[in-house]
Amino acid sequence: MRIWIDMTAPAHVLVFRPIIRRLEEAGHEVAVTARDYGEALSLLTLHGIEHTAFGRHGGVTRRGKVRALGSRLRSMRRFGRAGRFDLAAAHASNELPIAARSLGVPVVDMFDYEWALQQHNVGCRLARRVMTPDAIPPERLRRYGVGSAKLAQFPGLKEDYYLFDFEPDRSVLDRLGLDPDRVIVVVRPPADVALYHRLENTLFPRLLERLGRDERVQALVVPRNAGQREYVRGLGLPSLVVPDHAVDAQSLIALADLVISAG
Repeated sequence: MRIWIDMTAPAHVLVFRPIIRRLEEAGHEVAVTARDYGEALSLLTLHGIEHTAFGRHGGVTRRGKVRALGSRLRSMRRFGRAGRFDLAAAHASNELPIAARSLGVPVVDMFDYEWALQQHNVGCRLARRVMTPDAIPPERLRRYGVGSAKLAQFPGLKEDYYLFDFEPDRSVLDRLGLDPDRVIVVVRPPADVALYHRLENTLFPRLLERLGRDERVQALVVPRNAGQREYVRGLGLPSLVVPDHAVDAQSLIALADLVISAG
């Protein structure tokens, strides 16, 4: 089969990396499209996954999101029409269900957050199969047109699957200039551009101020987008480290003394 996989956020690279490997080992041909958001494209390159990039995040306004959606949809439909795919799959992609369904390609829609109302009202109804962790009660999905015939649930969380063969790489600290004799903190900022997270997080700047002035600490901040990267660097706090490229976040988390993630 020819299978089309779309990735719109950095975490999707980790989710689909082992799936792509299994599919290719089984003889299927996989084509990957991706959105330029956060470290998604850098992570695809880091993991050696060939991909075609379409579009960017629409920003914080609904108008910007709609504009970005329309632009990316047009590119996705052209790609899908040329690819003649047998199946399409994504984890919480806004565009893939619409583009693939309009071309008559069956869609598998995966997600692990059931309260993204606008996204699921479209994606779930267009999908042939919806996949979620079994921690999500099936009755919560009925509002999106998902009945028992469409729903496939798996035990645990997606992280259980992509971390099953994980071994931390200790050299990641040296590559990032982190001192293991200091308290290593990994910080992930809030998703301040997501439609489902509209409230400004006032605690985050205070947290950065506290960590950034403590000489006993090195806090590696993994931003979600270029704006967050510029903001944190602009603070000029000596104990904050902001990478300018994709990092091995799993190894960092395994080797850190503390992890603080805002969503």
